[in-house]
Amino acid sequence: MIIFLKRVSTALVFGIMAFAIFGPLLNLLFWAFAERWYFPYKLPIKYGFKYWELVFHPRGGAMESLGTSLGIAIATVVVCLLVSLPVGYALARRSLPVRSLTMLIFLLPQAFPSLAVYMNIARIFYEMGLNGTITGVVLVHTVHGLVYSVWITTAAFSSVDHSLELAARNLGAPPLYTFLTVTLPQALPGVIASSIFVFLESLDEFTGTFFVGVPDINTLPLLLYSSSMGGNYQVASITALILLVPSIAFMLMVDKFFKADVLSKIGK
Repeated sequence: MIIFLKRVSTALVFGIMAFAIFGPLLNLLFWAFAERWYFPYKLPIKYGFKYWELVFHPRGGAMESLGTSLGIAIATVVVCLLVSLPVGYALARRSLPVRSLTMLIFLLPQAFPSLAVYMNIARIFYEMGLNGTITGVVLVHTVHGLVYSVWITTAAFSSVDHSLELAARNLGAPPLYTFLTVTLPQALPGVIASSIFVFLESLDEFTGTFFVGVPDINTLPLLLYSSSMGGNYQVASITALILLVPSIAFMLMVDKFFKADVLSKIGK
C-alpha cells in the first residue's frame, strides 16, 4: 500500500509539472490554429490556417518584424563579442586589477529592475538622438547581453589548458597567433554558447525595445504585445511560436557546447 501511494504521489507531482510546462504551449497551439473560439466553448469551434496566412502575408508585418529582430540580435552578438573576448580573456588570466569588481559591474544591469534601467537609458538616448534607431536598440540590448557574454566567455577562457599556450610560445609563436590557433579554439564552445544566450536574450527582448525603439522600430516581441493587447490572440500565439522555435533549437545547441569544465569556471 505504501509503495502504491508513493507511485501515485510521484505520478501526481510529474503530472502537475508536465501540465505547468506543456499546458501553456498547448494553449498556444490551440489559439494558433483557432479561427473561431468563444465562450462558453472549451475548445475552438473551427480550426484553420487563416491567421497563419495573415501573419505571413507581406502586409502582415510579421516577416519584416522577424527580419528586424534577427538583424538586431546578430548585431548585438557582434558588439558583445567585441567587448567580451578581450575582457573575458583578461579576466580569465587574472591580469586585470579589481577583477571581482569588474565582473560585478557587468552583472549590475541584472541587479536592478529592468523598467527603471530602460527608462533612464531611454531618457539619455533621447538627448543623444538614439531613440527610434537600430543603433539605440542594439546598444540597449547589449547592456543586458554583456552579462551573459562576459561571464560565460571568462569561464570559457578559464577552462583553457594554459600549458598548451606556453608550449606554443616556447616554440616561437607570437602572442596573437597563439591566441587565434591555440587559445580561441579551446574556448570556442563556451564563446558560441555565450553568443547563443545573447542572441536569444536580444531576440526575446521587449522592454528595452519598447522604451528605446517605439514607434520606429518594430520587432516580433513588440508585434506579439500589440496583437495581444488588441485582442488578436491568434496572431499573438503564432508570433510566440515563431519566437519559440529558435529558442528551443539554440538551447539544444547550448547543451552540446556547454561542457562541465566551462560551467565549473563561471564566476571564478
